[in-house]
Amino acid sequence: MRALLAATVGSLCTAALIVPLAQPAAAQPAPAVELPTRTDTTSAVPAGLAASDAATRARAESAGRAERPARTRTLPLSSLSGKDRAGLTDGGRLGAREVTPFSMLGVVWDDAEQELADHVEVRTRSGADGRWTGWTELSHHATDAPDPTSAEGGGTRGSTAPLWVGESDAVDVRLASGNGGSAALPDGLRLALIDPGTEADSARPASRAGHAADGGGRSGPGAVLRAAVDGKPGGPASGLGGQAVASSAMNSQFAALGAERIPPEAPRQNLAAPQGGTDTNAAPIGPRPGIVTRAGWGANESWREPGFGYTTTVKSAFVHHTAESNNYTCAQAPSVIRSIYQYHVRSLGWRDIGYNFLVDKCGQIYEGRAGGVAKAVLGAHTYGFNSNTTGIAVLGSFGSTAPPKAAVEGVAKLIAWKLGLHGLNPVGSVTLTSGGGKWPAGTKVKMRAVAGHRDGFATECPGAKLYAKLPEIRTLAARLQGR
Repeated sequence: MRALLAATVGSLCTAALIVPLAQPAAAQPAPAVELPTRTDTTSAVPAGLAASDAATRARAESAGRAERPARTRTLPLSSLSGKDRAGLTDGGRLGAREVTPFSMLGVVWDDAEQELADHVEVRTRSGADGRWTGWTELSHHATDAPDPTSAEGGGTRGSTAPLWVGESDAVDVRLASGNGGSAALPDGLRLALIDPGTEADSARPASRAGHAADGGGRSGPGAVLRAAVDGKPGGPASGLGGQAVASSAMNSQFAALGAERIPPEAPRQNLAAPQGGTDTNAAPIGPRPGIVTRAGWGANESWREPGFGYTTTVKSAFVHHTAESNNYTCAQAPSVIRSIYQYHVRSLGWRDIGYNFLVDKCGQIYEGRAGGVAKAVLGAHTYGFNSNTTGIAVLGSFGSTAPPKAAVEGVAKLIAWKLGLHGLNPVGSVTLTSGGGKWPAGTKVKMRAVAGHRDGFATECPGAKLYAKLPEIRTLAARLQGR
């Protein structure tokens, strides 16, 4: 039985280059070194890192953008095992550390079956103005995951949810034990620091280790796919570009190969099956909304597993929030999505990003897991109910913050179209078969056609404020279908 996290926590992992101010003594917790709030961006940074940052800024000034590859670094947290963790003293605190720039972080450990009973809090220092944030408790992530009975569900890592912090250059972590300080920490506990890189670089072919390959244009991610079609560097002949071509080809009925956006369309007739075919007697579905493709948000297709996974149909839509900060701009949404993708695949060992779709605070819809936006793609979003469902995540945290109207409408538009493809009424109910978790595997469960993540598992997701909007989302989606 998969271990459940006992408190709210956040997440991430992978191999690492961290630049601490000082290494702690062996087997001793790191002292809580208080780094100052910076008044400039290099005053407290080691010389090598400062030179690197200066070069990055120089390139940004000359080229209009900073060019750097996506990277994940890890910092071991095994030193945070002192007996004083329950009191949040130095025994359970990492201490402020200088690091190379990152924009998302989380905590990861080796085995998803192990339990992390501790509360985890982090604070970060802005790379822009040098100010430290307050302490933020990371959210638990155990229920956004592949089904335990699926091939993808074996051997995945435990984690918290990722936290978007914007570009930062220092971090501090502290733990508070959830059971009196007696619980051992999970094996391999580490802090993952993710830099989503630049959009153009993220779309270039790269190795599974994440080293960017040479080549690729500066005119946007779609240029890489267009080059692949033309047989230029980065195309199928490289052995890497083929996955980008395959991903884009799954949407060929809606947009040209390499397109960065699927345009909106007027109402169409219902598709009889995920793989195509029409039913002329079916009721009209909602109009297809505009959707940013994986090429559009800069997915590095070489990171994911090759091929695509499908289920039989789509019977329900589960609505999520990503449980991270709302402090992002809509222009940053592609970077946030690239970071989540990087976290799910390279830190947690999933085959692809877990969500089928994502929606930002401005209502823009993004393609998530590869395989085609109209098809029944198997996701990893609702532990126990990934089969025959689609997962839609709104970027942000909506426990105490109301979701923007644009985001609510974006979710409704997507549901009206996606469920309409399969003849589903958004205000109706369906019967799903559990893959394990809250209900034993094989159990038949009646569920709303538009459900919240908490309906499928014991979790607060999608947050109380977004969950309260589900009746409005169902009604609007049904109206868009002409019901």
